[in-house]
Amino acid sequence: MASTSWRNDFSTHLLLLMVAIIWGSTWSAGRFLSFGLDEGNRAALEPATAAWLRYAVVVITFVAWFIVIGRSRGLSLLPANREVWKLISWLALLGTMVYQLLFMHGMRWTAAGDASLIIPINPVFTVLLASPMLGQKISKRMGAGLLIGIAGVLVVVGWSPNTEIPLEHRLIGDSMIVLAALCWAATSNLTKITLARYEDISTLEIVIWYSIVGWVMLTPWMLVELWGSKLPEPSWEEWATICYLGVFSTVLGYAWFARGIDRIGPTSAASYVFLVPVFGVLSGWVFLGEKIGLSMILGFFLIVIGVKEVQAESEKLAG
Repeated sequence: MASTSWRNDFSTHLLLLMVAIIWGSTWSAGRFLSFGLDEGNRAALEPATAAWLRYAVVVITFVAWFIVIGRSRGLSLLPANREVWKLISWLALLGTMVYQLLFMHGMRWTAAGDASLIIPINPVFTVLLASPMLGQKISKRMGAGLLIGIAGVLVVVGWSPNTEIPLEHRLIGDSMIVLAALCWAATSNLTKITLARYEDISTLEIVIWYSIVGWVMLTPWMLVELWGSKLPEPSWEEWATICYLGVFSTVLGYAWFARGIDRIGPTSAASYVFLVPVFGVLSGWVFLGEKIGLSMILGFFLIVIGVKEVQAESEKLAG
């Protein structure tokens, strides 16, 4: 029994490590799709079009999974309740459409490593937004954690070693990534609200629903980009990257992370999220030739300290 438990725990931790690696590499993949490898090899796809194609792969994968497995488990492909539709529409707007547009446009302007270091501030935004959305109190300790986290972001942005990208460009891109983190924080709280109101709905169903609706919302943006221009001709590398982002980063990454939460609990599983920026920086260095500097390490530690302070105080108040 002990041997079986050890093997199960080991396989779970290995799976979560794979998720951290996949999610970390997402930033380099997004930079590649939005910008290309360098100025002499610009990407064939505009940001909204790349996001739309990514979620086309996500939707196809989710629908195929539903037909093969989901239906037999009693899950629904789309919500049947009008009130649930309203919540899903907000989730789709913030968690898919706006987040993806900010992510893809942001990666056109900033370095993958820089962006991956900024996104861990998302849990701070989640807790802070829980005040107006869920009625959670905000303490002085939370405010201090926020300031420390923001200081880390400023270090990453202001003293990035990736100086081949002009500072004004990085400011634009990094601002978009911060806003993307804010959107994802709102999505997390809306998901909690939906689960609390409708106990018969699963987290997986919510993700499938707002992925499908969000993909539809991305369509007008994609059409505007393509209007009056010839259809893009992505390379096989770009098609492979789109499929990687859709299948591995979005569908499998979420499924594996959820499995990790089920097996070892949310706190232990969440600790792997802090490895994502590490692999984000490394993938930017390996695949895009980005630089790694001490300012990135300092900024990362400040962000982690800020997040830990906010999370610890949030758990204390909740308890």
